[in-house]
Amino acid sequence: MPTVLVVDDSNEEQRLVGTLLENTPELELQFARDAAEALERIKSHPPDLIISDLLMPGSDGMELLSEITHADPLVPVVLITSNSHDDMAVKAVNCGARAYVPKAAMKDVLPGIVERLLTLCREKRVLTGFLQCVTDSESTFIVHDNDTQLISHLLEYASGCMRDAEVCEEGMEDLVCLGLEEALRNAIHHGNLELSSELREMEDDNLYNQAMEERRSTPPYRDRKVYVKLSFSDEGAKFVIRDEGPGFDPSKLPDPTSPENLEAVCGRGVWLMRSLMDEVLYNDQGNEVTLIKKSKAAVSESE
Repeated sequence: MPTVLVVDDSNEEQRLVGTLLENTPELELQFARDAAEALERIKSHPPDLIISDLLMPGSDGMELLSEITHADPLVPVVLITSNSHDDMAVKAVNCGARAYVPKAAMKDVLPGIVERLLTLCREKRVLTGFLQCVTDSESTFIVHDNDTQLISHLLEYASGCMRDAEVCEEGMEDLVCLGLEEALRNAIHHGNLELSSELREMEDDNLYNQAMEERRSTPPYRDRKVYVKLSFSDEGAKFVIRDEGPGFDPSKLPDPTSPENLEAVCGRGVWLMRSLMDEVLYNDQGNEVTLIKKSKAAVSESE
């Protein structure tokens, strides 16, 4: 039976919420008079949903919302208030509230909101439990329009997956993603758009960016895509990035660590990838690169 915790310092308001939800099937209501009491109840017996007044003595609903979101983000919170201003609703949602209900509209909307949120909460908890049983995963992304703005979203996703899979030491995921970022930018800039490293060597970012934007809208460059496959398992992480450009001969990449190339831009991205990954492999055409980062467990077993 789902449990709903009602947080309000007014007995009258508590009774009103109880009356509005009395017809909701198989629902257990609990009550707390302030945020402190609510947090104690949440710690001892976490509810399935919380309905909280926005203004209470000692600590308001926003502060309670912040505490709940930090403790258990799966518990949905509905804020109740006499203030119906849109800016307050936006603030409540940005702080993690699943719904914001003015007291004047409680009778009409609160029962329906509670039923929908409890259903979504059950589904999300089932899905979360299922994902915890997943031992490996694979995702494929297609970057259209050679849009480099999508790179940050891909990196955030990859970082989270590496963290969940414990691929590397905690806090090192973002560092590994630097190597992935270089591969993604190379696929777009040098692969699909065929921008030469010599142009970047001129150290004129405006000229380079202008050329990039022109080619993004010019055939055949604009029609090319980048295909990204991310795999995570107990063995580690594997990133495969393929562009639709003509490719290149990987054997002709300059050695960025040699004295004559230390100041050159060309090849530094590949050097970074090789420094941060355990393996960097190119296909024969030179338009696909595979980056492998072994997990801590896999490295320990091989030693």
